[in-house]
Amino acid sequence: MSDKTKKQPENVFGRYYVDVECIDCDVCRDTAPSNFTRQDDDGYSYVYKQPDSPEEEEQCKEAMDSCPVTAIGCDGDE
Repeated sequence: MSDKTKKQPENVFGRYYVDVECIDCDVCRDTAPSNFTRQDDDGYSYVYKQPDSPEEEEQCKEAMDSCPVTAIGCDGDE
């Protein structure tokens, strides 16, 4: 389960986030490329844009459900 107290610092403010458990598997970046990107120096993903359409919202939910280490969270904060 993701931990909102351990969010990656690059995440933009909003509901979705990636925490420090990310293993850089690329699933979220493939599933929701408009919202997730890679921090190249340390090799992990983060949310660079919160979803702003129903399509992006669905892709972020799918990315969260598909994350093999449950590093993606949605805490409802906006």
